[in-house]
Amino acid sequence: MRPLPSLIRLIVFLAVLAGLGFVGMVALVTFVHPVPRPMTQSIPAASFGK
Repeated sequence: MRPLPSLIRLIVFLAVLAGLGFVGMVALVTFVHPVPRPMTQSIPAASFGK
């Protein structure tokens, strides 16, 4: 069996990394449920005059 050329090996490695990243994102979307909460932020009156 001949060893794989380095370019093919690099492409396969990058494809595996992309697949793992995709699986990680799908897992985050599936299992993480954010809890909405009210948000207030006060803006100083001096910033309106600019």
